[in-house]
Amino acid sequence: MRLGITQEKLAEAAELNSRTVQKIEAGSVNILLTTVLRIQKALRCEWKDLVQKC
Repeated sequence: MRLGITQEKLAEAAELNSRTVQKIEAGSVNILLTTVLRIQKALRCEWKDLVQKC
């Protein structure tokens, strides 16, 4: 949201299905590291920005 990017635009940039992005945001799926890296590249952000702090 901070970047003003929609789930659909993120999915397109990361070459993912938009439903997959929805499921990831909802926390209803476990994702592969390769998927995280695709999202990181699409968002042009740091790894730590994607990983939730415990």
